[in-house]
Amino acid sequence: MAAGYAGVLVSDPWLQNQFTQVELRSLKSHFLSMRRELGNVTLEDLPSMMSKLKIVGENLTDEERSSFLVESNGSLTEEVDFEGFLKVYLKMQAHTNAKPGGGGGAKDSSAFLKAATTTLLHTISESEKSSYVAHINNYLGEDPFLKKCLPIDPLSNDLFEVVKDGVLLCKLINVAVPGTIDERAINTKRILNPWERNENHTLCLNSAKAIGCTVVNIGTQDFIEGRRHLVLGVISQIIKIQLLADLNLKKTPQLLELVEDSKDMEELMGLAPEKILLRWMNFHLKKTSYKKTVTNFSSDVKDGLAYAHLLNVLAPEHGNPSIFTLKDFLERARLILQHADRMGCKRYLTAKDIVEGSPNLNLAFVAHVFQHRNGLKSQTKEISFIETSPDESQISREEKAFRLWINSLGNSTYIDNVFEDVRNGWVLLEALDKVSPGIVNWKIASKPPIKMPFRKVENCNQVVKIGKQLKFSLVNVAGNDIVQGNKKLILAFLWQLMRCNIIQLLKNLRSHSHDKEITDADILNWANVKVKNAGKTSQMKSFKDKSLSDGIFFLELLSAVEPRVVNWSLVTKGETDEEKKMNATYVISIARKLGCSIFLLPEDITEVNQKMMLTLTASIKYWFMKQPIEERPGGASDSENSSETMSNCTMDDSASETSSTEDR
Repeated sequence: MAAGYAGVLVSDPWLQNQFTQVELRSLKSHFLSMRRELGNVTLEDLPSMMSKLKIVGENLTDEERSSFLVESNGSLTEEVDFEGFLKVYLKMQAHTNAKPGGGGGAKDSSAFLKAATTTLLHTISESEKSSYVAHINNYLGEDPFLKKCLPIDPLSNDLFEVVKDGVLLCKLINVAVPGTIDERAINTKRILNPWERNENHTLCLNSAKAIGCTVVNIGTQDFIEGRRHLVLGVISQIIKIQLLADLNLKKTPQLLELVEDSKDMEELMGLAPEKILLRWMNFHLKKTSYKKTVTNFSSDVKDGLAYAHLLNVLAPEHGNPSIFTLKDFLERARLILQHADRMGCKRYLTAKDIVEGSPNLNLAFVAHVFQHRNGLKSQTKEISFIETSPDESQISREEKAFRLWINSLGNSTYIDNVFEDVRNGWVLLEALDKVSPGIVNWKIASKPPIKMPFRKVENCNQVVKIGKQLKFSLVNVAGNDIVQGNKKLILAFLWQLMRCNIIQLLKNLRSHSHDKEITDADILNWANVKVKNAGKTSQMKSFKDKSLSDGIFFLELLSAVEPRVVNWSLVTKGETDEEKKMNATYVISIARKLGCSIFLLPEDITEVNQKMMLTLTASIKYWFMKQPIEERPGGASDSENSSETMSNCTMDDSASETSSTEDR
């Protein structure tokens, strides 16, 4: 059986025996960091990234590392998954140790993985820190609350002190994705007590997950203590999400110029933002004499030629012809940044960062150039999907919620589009293994990249088989339906999986349940009893009760489980659409501030999305049940549940439908 824990999944038994769980967790964190920076990781990327992160091979030259990889692995353009990364790590570790002065045995050279205070875990890029500080100063410099501590000196470590109250990170999330956090929920007193400070960081972490950040193994204490590498890692992800926000057809329909037919358009819609940015860059480079294809924001841009040609296409009036004949890469990089300055683009990086191939900063630089001047035609052919129907809008919202939830599980594969990325079955198998550890037979599963179509079908057949074991409603569903990308079927499966997950979490907390099944009716009854016992009159008849649209019931429920969390002076009557949305936004932020990991939007409350109403209520109950009995309001126990009308992981048929008109 595969080893699965804290975001690590290794199916190869030999590899499992080479590492401790602590080592695997640390190496997985570094691999995911590479994936976030580079997209697809190739063998060619590994030497510089391993050296930069001080993982292994730090005392080897670039030539020695590349030569060794070619000799031991062959093609450098081959994409590497996590297990491939581990094998390269072991080979390079052995090669390094074999060199004179290379160090001791394998266990000695990986000792850094076990020590929380080593240089490795606290190494940060000063260049990245300076760039992100400049970004924060620019976007938050006028914020009334933060004016007292901004601008931050990029040459100092003041950033890691400023983040300790949680306010800056919450506000930075709202810059990246406006409206994510209701700022009424942020504790902004000048002096915060430990409880209030912890609430801010809890709100930040749950909101970061809700916009797509990976925060596995990061806790509130890491922010409170200002752990620099973790703080910078989260800030990097938030800024990246902001800079890539326009890289989709809804925000920038001009991107249609990059495709030739409807098939290409579907492919474009399924690409990660970084991949769209690369496609845009190569689209313009084809207009020039530059013959290479840029595949990453690191090694492919080090010589500066791709940038020189790109900027010359976008703003030829600011070009310098001598830039193409320079032999000195650093001097060319300086001229590139001068060109960008004349275009009005923020730098985000130095000439040295270009030459050294800093992936994060190069990505930020190109994304900003795209935002400022994308060079695409303003008039594009009409496309029907931009004017989406209500059903398509609902499907899009649910796809986003399930995508963010799956990514929050800490799987080895980060997905950018549910309908495309689950079709090989592997992502669903990983998610199933997280929800019900040990349920997947990894011996018969095929890991991506999967070239043979029937292997994808085999994976998806196992997904359907396991779903039936968990009592999902999968009548007349086969693995091939998932492979074909049936949207409604995929959403229905993911909804049942998400619901099963929260039910399992609740069941695991109920030490007195003696395997008693927890049902939708139990969750509904618990919420009504909690609100009634708190002296309130609101009740919900079902998870599609239209009275829930004003948000007041959920605010009363949150107040019932933690009386101090809701500021009732900020709650509206919920009589108009605007008042309902204000309450719904407040509900979501308060729930996240409390500690609920939820992935819904205010519209899901105002429109009473039945599925999201259930998960919101269940998440609040899960948080409440995790609290020690003596810390609950009045020392309340959890004996209020009654109804036993449904079996575990089985659901109301109407809730399995994707966006029925009744739900809205």
